Amino acid sequence: MIKTSFFFRKSERFKKLLSLIHINICGPIMICIIGGYTYFITFIDDCSRYVYVYLMKLKFELFKRFKEFRNKVEKQTGKSIKIL
Repeated sequence: MIKTSFFFRKSERFKKLLSLIHINICGPIMICIIGGYTYFITFIDDCSRYVYVYLMKLKFELFKRFKEFRNKVEKQTGKSIKIL
């Protein structure tokens, strides 16, 4: 008999905001979004699971959107991002 707990271990989440941020980028999207956006990026805080979504017209806007995200969350929380 195979124990499922071996295969599906519960992962530990970080306990503090902005300790770990997950990034996902999707695109190009074939459906035209109003404004001509063809990509989107998500930033997910591991502790709170709060998701920020940014729309982008071009893939190289990634770094610009990350800087916007970082400035926004660091001002809101008073903390800095530890792991990306």
